[in-house]
Amino acid sequence: MTIHPPLPTIRPLLDPAPEYAKWQSEEPIRRVTIWGDNSPWLITGHEDARTVLADPRFSADAGHPDFPHTRPGAPPQAPGLFHQMDPPDHTRLRRMLIPDFTFRRIEQMEGAIQRICDDLLDAMTAGGATEADLVASYALPLPTLAICDLLGVPYEDHGFFREKSNALTSVAGDPAEAMNARMALYGYLRALIERRAQDPADDLISRLAVERVATGEVTLDEATGMVSLLLLAGHETTANMVPLAVIALLHNPAQLDALRADASLWPGAVEELLRHLTVIHSGIRRIATQDVELSGVRIRAGEGVVVASQSANRDPSRYARPDDLDVHRDAAGHLAFGHGPHQCLGQSLARAELRLGLATLFRRLPTLHLTAPPDSLALSTSTVHGVRSLPVAWR
Repeated sequence: MTIHPPLPTIRPLLDPAPEYAKWQSEEPIRRVTIWGDNSPWLITGHEDARTVLADPRFSADAGHPDFPHTRPGAPPQAPGLFHQMDPPDHTRLRRMLIPDFTFRRIEQMEGAIQRICDDLLDAMTAGGATEADLVASYALPLPTLAICDLLGVPYEDHGFFREKSNALTSVAGDPAEAMNARMALYGYLRALIERRAQDPADDLISRLAVERVATGEVTLDEATGMVSLLLLAGHETTANMVPLAVIALLHNPAQLDALRADASLWPGAVEELLRHLTVIHSGIRRIATQDVELSGVRIRAGEGVVVASQSANRDPSRYARPDDLDVHRDAAGHLAFGHGPHQCLGQSLARAELRLGLATLFRRLPTLHLTAPPDSLALSTSTVHGVRSLPVAWR
């Protein structure tokens, strides 16, 4: 069968396309055509998805000629993009960044994240304002400010790297435009790393420049790729999760009431929102390096695999009533951050941003409501599902 990328204007807002549930029940591992003659296996079930993501026989190496990229003409693999690498390079590069993303390190950042939330809401409500675009005023600047602070990237340049991020992650963009965006972003970050090597500060880029690049442990090109990955991933996912979570909670008022009555539910609610919404709709891509038998299906060496995590997170064999949003649910094991050795490095930061960002928003603006019907909202053309704007008001 052939799958065409769904048009952004008709994509489901809060739920996976209904075909996924049908495929999951009838043929959870099936061949699909994504473009040209590239026909990987689509994995829709939870257990199979976890197996693929943890099995080293399924490679993340995007440089493989038959890798199932999201679009034809994808830019060539760049140094430092460790999410598209296998061990030992993946392990070597990722290990250097772990100290900046430990649970303890992110816990130390929570005060700064809380200040960002409050400052943004102060600005939103200044002068008695009662309406705003939640994406532009809150959801996007919140994670952008946080990742800029952690990395040491000047926030005043956020417009530049947001533009380049959009070009790089668009599923509908011109490959040449994506390549130009990468070159511009890499040039900017390379120059920043070189400046920090001469004048270091207390940030990740400075530590990378002084402790890793200057010592020859990584090349400047590798460091540039590593920082670009952290910068883009560090704001794109949370910026899309926040408005979708707001819509989901406003349309499930009993769930929102439960959170207002008991703030201790927020950590678990964040896990449930991550499971329920799963903003990575383009799938997690792998390619088999050996023949693998998976649930009775033989996947041969050289064949691509696409893990549909948004479908796996709605698998009824793993979660009862999977289409319901339930903030009391134990959503452990969800795949919103992936699984296995490539599980998202920044997941603790994302969890803190979502927990503090959503709890603060609903606490400070208890009458928050949408001013446009959800089906009228323009959706992102990015590989990360979300809305371009979210008009809201409060009294």
